Amino acid sequence: MRIYLDACCLSRLTDDQSQPRIREEAEAVEGILGLIREGRADWVSSAVLAIEIGRNPDPDRRRDAAVVHAHAAAIVTPDGKDATCAVSLQTLGFGAFDALHLACAERGGAQVLLTTDDRLLRRARLHAGELRIRVENPLFWYRGVRT
Repeated sequence: MRIYLDACCLSRLTDDQSQPRIREEAEAVEGILGLIREGRADWVSSAVLAIEIGRNPDPDRRRDAAVVHAHAAAIVTPDGKDATCAVSLQTLGFGAFDALHLACAERGGAQVLLTTDDRLLRRARLHAGELRIRVENPLFWYRGVRT
C-alpha cells in the first residue's frame, strides 16, 4: 500500500500533545511511520512537502519534520500535468498546496492521502467523486488498518 502524508501529519508529531485529539493523531502518525519502517506501507511524498516543511518558521520543528521526511520511499517532483491538475482542484476550493499534494499523491500512486487538516478533509469528502485518491484522517485510517 502506498500512502501520502501531508505537512499537517508531520507537524502532529511536534504539536502540543496536551489535547487528546492531537495526542491520538500523533500516536497514529507514529504507528503509520512504524508500518513504513516494517515495509507494510510505502510512503510516497513530494517536493511540495519538502517546500512546505522548509517554510516552517520554527527551526526545531522544521528540522524534525525534514528528518522524518527523509524516510519517504519516493519523492514526486511536480510537472506540468500536476500543475494543470492542481489548478483544476483549486477551482473546487482546494488551496494551492493541498491541490499540489493531491496531484502529486495521485501521480505517485498513493491509495490514500493522510491529513489532520479538517478543512481539507471536508473539501475532499465534498468532492470525493471527482478525486482519484482517498483523503483520510490518519487516526481513523490507522485504526482501520490495524484491525
